[in-house]
Amino acid sequence: MNTAVAPLLRVDALTKSFAEVQVLKGISFDLRKGETLALLGSSGSGKSTCLRCLNFLEKPGGGSVTLDGERIGQKHDRRGALRWMSDTELAPQRAEMAMVFQGFNLWPHLSVRDNVALGPIQAGRMPRAEAHALAKAMLDKVHLGHKADAYPERLSGGQQQRVAIARALAQRPKVILFDEPTSALDPELVGEVLGVIKELAEEGRSMILVTHEISFAREVADRVIFMDGGHIIEQGPPAEVIGRSQAARTRAFLRQTGGAGEGQA
Repeated sequence: MNTAVAPLLRVDALTKSFAEVQVLKGISFDLRKGETLALLGSSGSGKSTCLRCLNFLEKPGGGSVTLDGERIGQKHDRRGALRWMSDTELAPQRAEMAMVFQGFNLWPHLSVRDNVALGPIQAGRMPRAEAHALAKAMLDKVHLGHKADAYPERLSGGQQQRVAIARALAQRPKVILFDEPTSALDPELVGEVLGVIKELAEEGRSMILVTHEISFAREVADRVIFMDGGHIIEQGPPAEVIGRSQAARTRAFLRQTGGAGEGQA
């Protein structure tokens, strides 16, 4: 992990409400270049909402997100006041924070290769031949180069999710966001997807992972954040947050999920 002082991503006092329910209550954290950050917490704690606010799939209620020194989702108008960006203005920024969802969201009428190449062609204006070569390289990276001509319906859930990861990689993003990427998979298919994510972490990709796979977070993440009720309760290296957590709420969550470390059972 690169431990340079300046963070790649900075989240400051992020808030989000749906109607009268405040889901995020002033979330602040950083992500360094090359770091893998895992967000843990029970359902409803705000993890996925936080992730979706980072690239403005959900518009935050307040706070700021800065990627590589550039403010995401907002810009100054001619009078110097901040305004929200349009979807067109946001598109290049969103491409720099690629999202891998719980569902695979592949186009069923397109081959695997075309699914991966579509973004570079449409958003990046990349020539088709170059985009297809990039797609094949990204499919090789997730061990699916031999399935380039197949269609999604012919793939297992684990294979489809790996295609979705290849599609994210083809955007050449600065950060990859994973929103519970194994939650829709049968248990026997989880390992193949986690294996690819581990390989990306070992390459030094900058990633934020929302997951319920506690043991995987302990193994792969450089840092863990535990969220509850829209707040960050605890954050630090996995050995501290998972292995020797200081917060009672964290310890209770780990006992419930079977992720408690030594001395926390």
